[in-house]
Order: sequence, then C-alpha cells, then structure tokens
Amino acid sequence: MQFENEVKAVDALHQSFLKIKSEINKVVIGQDEVIKSVLVAIFSNGHCLLVGVPGLAKTLLVQTVSSVLDLSFNRIQFTPDLMPSDIIGAEILGEDRHLKFIKGPIFSNIILADEINRTPPKTQAALLEAMQEKAVTIAGQTHSLPQPFFVLATQNPIEQEGTYPLPEAQLDRFMFNIYLDYPAFEDELTIVKNTTSNREVTLEKIINASEIQFFQKLIRSIPITDHVLEYAVKLAAKTRPNTPLSSAAINNYVSWGAGPRASQFLVLGAKCHAAISGKYAPDIEDVQAIAEAILRHRIVRNYRAEAEGLSIAQIIKDLF
Repeated sequence: MQFENEVKAVDALHQSFLKIKSEINKVVIGQDEVIKSVLVAIFSNGHCLLVGVPGLAKTLLVQTVSSVLDLSFNRIQFTPDLMPSDIIGAEILGEDRHLKFIKGPIFSNIILADEINRTPPKTQAALLEAMQEKAVTIAGQTHSLPQPFFVLATQNPIEQEGTYPLPEAQLDRFMFNIYLDYPAFEDELTIVKNTTSNREVTLEKIINASEIQFFQKLIRSIPITDHVLEYAVKLAAKTRPNTPLSSAAINNYVSWGAGPRASQFLVLGAKCHAAISGKYAPDIEDVQAIAEAILRHRIVRNYRAEAEGLSIAQIIKDLF
C-alpha cells in the first residue's frame, strides 16, 4: 500500500476498521467491544484470550474475522489427549524412505485455540512457543508460520471441572484477556431470528494479509507524547506490590503485578485504538480504553483479596 503521508495512512486504517466492523456485524450481533478488541490486537500484532461460557459465538466471530480480512483460518479443539504434534505437525517416513515434515493446523493466519485450558501444559506450551517465535522447530529445522499470525484462544471459566489453568508466564503472551458475557435481550432476539431462518449473508473481503502487515507497521510508527508514554508505563508499574509507585491497596491485595510486556502492549494498544478512532496520536483516554483487558490477566491477587472478595476489575479501577 502506498500513501502520500502517514496522516492519509491513518485515515485509511480508520475507514478500513469501520468497514470491517460493519461487515462483521452482519453476522456477529451485540459484541461490539469484543470485535474492537480483537481487531486492535490483530493490527497491533498481538494475541487474544477469550474467557466465557460455551455458546457465545466465539468460533463464529473468528471465522467471520478471517473471512472479512481474507486470511486463512484453522480451529483446533483442545482436549486432554491432544499432543504437541497434533498442533505443530510431525515428520513422517515418506514413500521414498525419507523423512518429510507434515504441517499441522497451526500453519494458518488465524488460529482459534478452542478451550485451551482443557489440554495439559505440555500441549499448551507448544502453542504458546509458536505464538512467541512465529515459527516452529522440528528435528532441528525451523519452519516459519504464515504472516500475519494471530491466535485467539478461548478458555472456560476456571471453576469448571477438567481444566488446566494457564501459568502466569504463559498468560503474559496474550495481549488481551477479553471477557464475554451473555448478549442483551434485544440482541438475543436478533440472533435467534437470524439463525432460525433461511437468511443468508454474503461477506465482503475488506483488506488482505499484505495490507494488514502494512497497518501493523503503521501502528508502530504513530507518534506518542512523552506524558502519555509515561502514563502507560506508570500504570503498569503501579500494579507491582512493594515498589515506589505501588499504593497501599496493591501492597495489601496483590501478589504479582504486570511486567514490562504490559507496558509495551499498553502503548501499542493505545496507538491502535487512537488510529481506528480517527486520531493521529494516542492520549490518556486511549490507554485507559484498552488497559483493563491488558492488565486483568497479569495481576495476581493474594489470599487476602480472595477472602475479602476483591476482584481484579476493582483493583484496576482503583489504579485510574
């Protein structure tokens, strides 16, 4: 893509976002904030973790996003017996008596890792390593994953039986942790009406892989003022107990806070949020708009917070 200047490129991203959102809304009803967060993560070259009960159109959302963005898509159902080779692929002996690598489903632009906490840590780690490196290594050979590469993992509520909670170090690989709630009554009426009739929807492909990569680079080149940058870094630093910036509430109720990766995602997310909103530089409101989804899985409450019923959302709200 070629533009005369960065301002016109940001305008193009803003218009593309509006068109993409409009197309997705033809199929996915009443999840505007979730859709926005997923698109911000894609344009920021990050990954998303969706937490919610089954039946809230998580698979439909990812399929629709991949179709509108003209990207390849694979869904991996995580189960207790899933092996790492089932995800990344394996070497097999071919007819010519030579080993050849058979690519697994992870070789796609968008991966839906469905119920990631239903599979043991070894298999979880195989996916998360690929997310970080954007490549897999088999028998000493490195195989690059297609670009852009985006993982949207779904997770059942931890309270359900048969789950393997993701360790904090692995949760940190995800840019956003997004909570899905049940749709509003009016939205559910529309959903049921649309899905119990012969209604057919034709989705338009708005942008392609090369354009997405262009916009990912554009996001990083968007300027940010020193005071907004400092605000984002301080926001992450305030979550760390027993440090110069931590409050009494953080010291009393938090075991671990967000690391430097949170600061990076806060800045990138704020830049992207500003661009899709039609602004040419982020402000503090853009940082706050994406902060909760970035921080909520990076703050670990202690036993006192759990005993007193203090939620992560309340802790983050106090930071503002």
